[in-house]
Amino acid sequence: MISGNEELQDSETLFARINHRLSQLYSIMQENRQKVDAERTELQMLISDISHQVKTPVANLKMVTDTLLSKPVTEAERSDFLQGIRSQTDKPDFLFGALVKTFRLETGTIRLEKKDSLLFDTLAMDCSEIVYDAEKKDISVSVDCPEDLRLNHDSKWTAEALFNLLDNAVKYTPVSSKIVVTVEQWEMYVKVNVADTGKGISESNQAAIFRRFYRENGVHDKTGVGIGLYLAREIITMQGG
Repeated sequence: MISGNEELQDSETLFARINHRLSQLYSIMQENRQKVDAERTELQMLISDISHQVKTPVANLKMVTDTLLSKPVTEAERSDFLQGIRSQTDKPDFLFGALVKTFRLETGTIRLEKKDSLLFDTLAMDCSEIVYDAEKKDISVSVDCPEDLRLNHDSKWTAEALFNLLDNAVKYTPVSSKIVVTVEQWEMYVKVNVADTGKGISESNQAAIFRRFYRENGVHDKTGVGIGLYLAREIITMQGG
C-alpha cells in the first residue's frame, strides 16, 4: 500500500477481512490525496492568475513614476501622469476587493440571509450605480419589473450579482445603445434578463465565461479582471437559483 499497490484476498479468513478494511482505508487515503493535489493545482493557478492581473498595472506605475522622477514635465503632462497613476491603482484595488468577496463567500464567512422583499428595490439599487457610466456612453437603461413583486432573496448580495451583469453590459455595449432589464414571474421561479446590444459572447466560449479570471481575447482593452461573472453565479447558486 505504501508503494501504491494492493492485493485483495478471496478467502473469508480473518486476514482477508482485515485486508479488505485496509483496502477501504487505502481508497480513502488515495481520494484525500487526489483532493489535496487538486487544491494545490487550483492554488497554483490562482496565484498565477493574481500575479498576471497585478503585473501589468505595477509595470505601468513604475514606468510613469520613473518618468516623473527622471524627466522634466509640464504641469499638463504631470496632471496626465497622475491621472494615469490613479487609473492603474484602481485595477489592483478592484481585484483585491473582488478576491476578498470571493474568499468570504467560498469559506462561508458570509452567510446569505434570504428575506421576502421587493425585487424592484434591488434592481433600483443596481441601476443607480451604473447610471453615470451609462450616461457617459449615451446608453439608455430601461427596467420592466412589477413594483409589487416580492421575492425571497438576499437583497445586498443579489444586487452584487446583478450589478456585475449590468456593469458588463455598460462596458461592452457601444455608445448610443440600450440595455433592457426585464423580470418574468414563472410558476416555480423568477427570471431576470439583462440584455444589451453589444457583440455578445461566441457560443464556443459560453461554457468558460463563469470561470474565475476568464476573459475573452477580444475584450482585454476593457477594464476588468474576469471575476464578476464567477461571483454572480456563486451568489445566485448559493440562494438556490
